[in-house]
Formats: sequence, structure tokens, C-alpha cells
Amino acid sequence: MNGSNWFVIQQLNLWLAQGIQPWLATVIETYGSSPRPEGSMMIYHPAKGIIGSLSGGCIEQELIAQLAKENSDKKANPIIIRYGDSPEQRSRLALPCGGHMDVLLEKINQQDFQHFKTLENALHSRQWISRHIDLKQYNIQTVNEISQFDIQRKANKIIHALKPHDKLLLIGAGEVSRCLAEICKNLEFEVTLCDFRDEFLQGWQVDGVQVIKTMPDDLITEAFHDNHCAIVALAHDPRVDDMAMMQALKTEAFYVGAMGSLQTSNQRRARLAELELNKQQIEKLHAPIGLDIHSRTPYEIAVSIAAHLVSARAER
Repeated sequence: MNGSNWFVIQQLNLWLAQGIQPWLATVIETYGSSPRPEGSMMIYHPAKGIIGSLSGGCIEQELIAQLAKENSDKKANPIIIRYGDSPEQRSRLALPCGGHMDVLLEKINQQDFQHFKTLENALHSRQWISRHIDLKQYNIQTVNEISQFDIQRKANKIIHALKPHDKLLLIGAGEVSRCLAEICKNLEFEVTLCDFRDEFLQGWQVDGVQVIKTMPDDLITEAFHDNHCAIVALAHDPRVDDMAMMQALKTEAFYVGAMGSLQTSNQRRARLAELELNKQQIEKLHAPIGLDIHSRTPYEIAVSIAAHLVSARAER
């Protein structure tokens, strides 16, 4: 989860607990091509450096140079800075042609600790929450709400919606699932591995990934059934994968896929049809899984699947 807004907020709270008062920068609007999406967050303090990002590094350098002139311990009103507004600045900052972005800059101090702790706790509990920032009076509030927009700009007000990470369920312990778990935990997925076979679970461990010994269909019914979930079957064993697919294809999961060759995938679809899944449900299945990058090794296969997951998440 490194680099995510949740991680930035966690680190901000650690800094505040240590008496460190950082600057918080948030991308609030982009025009044309831009290196980071709206809602991206970054914190900075001279003694701690940068966590998070606004761009590939060019805007961060410009911002740090500007903050070096400020009193880092003084409370300041939030300001909005535009980067890439002129051809000269776009060239100097290496922004794509025609692209520029607006950044909200806030000086955070100890009185803001409860605000950011509330954000962290909500995200940890998988709740949607928003920051409401009054630019005129600089009053910040948290509101539990679901929004289709990451950022809303209103008169003298910014609303920044924060949502929990999407959940990824991997079915079947093995080398491909190990590689995929390592990749996806850094792509803002909350990763869980499920298998009921002791011989495969022995020795399988990835830091930050929950491992559950149970039947996949029961777990899907209980916790992986909405459109913030992705389900990937990697056991390469019909006893395991088909059981998972039977239940997964009935859910609202934004991605359901199973590993296997074209022939294996066609055979799986035929079996699923015999198990009373309808045509519309079976058409949701991504199989063969992943993007076609001529992958051969477990890590290459994992890269192809991860790329497909990111693409499907964006389309959602």
C-alpha cells in the first residue's frame, strides 16, 4: 500500500505524534495530460522529506523550493497553486504538452491530529469518508459519505473523497499467487489468499496479505461480493477454481478471472454452463486471465494479471 493516500495519512499521523508539523499537498484539479490523478496526496517536512507524490518529481522539487522560504512552524491559511500554467513552466517542469494542475497546500499542526486520525480509522474500517476544507475560514471537517468524485471544488470549499482500497481475493496458494500478491499490495489492493489444501498453504506467506484456510465459495459469499472486489482463481485445479467461479460469477465483483490455457478456459466455461450458470454470468469470466504479453514465468504471469486488474478497475 506504499504511496497510497491511506499510507500518506498514516505517516502524517506518525509525524504529528512525534511533534512534526508537515505540509500537506493535494492535487485538486488537472487540465489536459497530468502525471498524477486528482486527489493524490503528498506530505513534506524538511527533517523527514517526502511521502506520497504529485508528479514524477518535477513539481515536488518546485514546491520544496517554495516551502524553503516559508516558516515551517507557523500556521498558514491553505492556498491553491497552479503548475504548468505557462509554456515556460510546462517546459521547466516537464509537464505534458497542454497539461497543468492545481495543488491545495495546507500547513498541518497538532490541532489537526484528530481530523487525520478519524480519516485513518475510517479507511482502516473500510468506510468511505471525505475531507471538507473551508478555504475562507480554514475549517476542516470529516464527513462519512460516498461520492463518485475524488475532488469537488465549490465556492471557498474543497471536498476530497477518500475510499478504502479495493479487495483482491486470490484462490489457490502457489508461486503465481505469491508474485501477484507482492505486486497488488502496492497497487492499493487489500489482498487475501484463500486455500483449503494444507500442502499448498505450508510455507506460503507474503507480508501484509491475509491467509485464510477455508472453502472459496463460502468466503466469497461472506466478504467478496460487491463491485469493490476482484476474485482471481490460480489453483489450476478444477476442484478449487470451479467452486470459486461458481460463486464469484454470481456477485457484483468488478473482476473475476481464472488462470489456464485457452483450451482449459473453454472447458471450464462448458462445466460452468452445466452447473446452471447463465450465459451472462459466464461472459463475466476473464479466462485466459491477464493481458497477452507472452508471459511464461510466474512473475511475468503475475505482471500480466496485475495490469489487467488495473485496467478493469479504471474501466469500472
